[in-house]
Amino acid sequence: KEEAGNAVNETFLPITSSHYLYLSGTPFRAMHSGEFIEEQIFNWTYSDEQSAKENWKGKNNPYLSLPRMVMMTYKIPESIRSVASEGEFDGFDLNLFFSAKGKGEDARFVNENEVQKWLDLIRGAYLPASVDDLKIAVSLGVDKRPPMPFSDTRLLNVLSHTLWFLPSVASCFAMYNLLMQSQNNYYNQGYKINVCAGIKAGVGLDAVKPVIDSMGDPLVTRTITLTCGKLTTGVTVKPWTGIFMLRNLKSPETYFQSAFRVQSPWTVKNEKGEVEIIKHECYVFDFALDRALRQISDYACNLNSENTNPEKNVSEFINFLPVLAYDGSTMEQVNAQAILDITLAGTSATLLAKRWQSALLVNVDNDTLKRLMASTEAMTALENIEAFRNLNKELEVIINKSEAVKKLKKDGVEKLTPKEKKELTEAEKEFKSKRKEVQEKLMKFASRIPVFMYLT
Repeated sequence: KEEAGNAVNETFLPITSSHYLYLSGTPFRAMHSGEFIEEQIFNWTYSDEQSAKENWKGKNNPYLSLPRMVMMTYKIPESIRSVASEGEFDGFDLNLFFSAKGKGEDARFVNENEVQKWLDLIRGAYLPASVDDLKIAVSLGVDKRPPMPFSDTRLLNVLSHTLWFLPSVASCFAMYNLLMQSQNNYYNQGYKINVCAGIKAGVGLDAVKPVIDSMGDPLVTRTITLTCGKLTTGVTVKPWTGIFMLRNLKSPETYFQSAFRVQSPWTVKNEKGEVEIIKHECYVFDFALDRALRQISDYACNLNSENTNPEKNVSEFINFLPVLAYDGSTMEQVNAQAILDITLAGTSATLLAKRWQSALLVNVDNDTLKRLMASTEAMTALENIEAFRNLNKELEVIINKSEAVKKLKKDGVEKLTPKEKKELTEAEKEFKSKRKEVQEKLMKFASRIPVFMYLT
């Protein structure tokens, strides 16, 4: 009743009844206002339908065509996000990042250079990482490049038709103008770009018709639809398989009303007259990681009035809506506890633990090693650990040999005899190997600190 703008007010109807049925896809406000008691609330949510789909016994599964949703969240590189970061704790502001000025053909992004970098980023052509993130990725033995929507072959195969949800009409036209520039031929030659914003776009069916018409045969075409609100409620565009959340949305009802636009089934009849499912999965892409996970937490907890355990609510929800998070170094599926941790503290235990594995935490240059050797207390404590029994000797080898090699190189390698050059190479290999060995031991030691922090 409160959510739907076109709802019928029953006080004007000449109908008398003692019972009413209120239907809503996202009834958060009504539930929170206390308008309905628990006995009056009946839920059938995304989790319920996906559970029914998975547990159906026998043939003719009526839920089979309902696609599974996957959320992929990304922390945008600092070199791009800095123009829209509001202090250390306020995070990344999507409305500020995608803010625009002007109308129609004259619309331009305020941060056009950064938005261009973002367009390069989502097609895998721009992914600088900080030194910290690079070293974490290398130390963990993983590829630092996460799957991007328009570069990863697994996603490209699915994302033929996407909806981009922007902050304003000006942002939609600014995005269209930028996408049509020559440096973005990847987009403007590979995709039909629709702008569904402003008065001229119409409302309801008038707004959706040009989008559907632009698709022609959606199995062979590709489209990108830009909106700032139109087509995010009350319409169905079956070929949409992904939505990009490019604006601030604080209320979970608005967020998921928009997100579920891409979850509508898409089936066709094949040559044999059989129904063939085209859309098995659909995607939500969010570039404000903390915000996205907070929406997941709020949605999962608010819709389940029977269970007051937040972790269980979130766990049940993401069992059917897996959430992948890229924190700048690695992309991983996050569990319920991690989502709640990030929601409350801005990071999860897993992500925090990985930061403790950063090679930057362990500096093993000569000056640092000399200071370590000069600290009797530190050396005594370390040598009590089995792995560091011969630490003093190892540090002496590293320092002496590295300084000897440095001196020889300074004097001129060309003056050395072949035998001396061979000895120099061997000495260099030895101290580098020893240095790496000590660093790895100290990194193992550092990685145990989060466990100690937890236990204490």
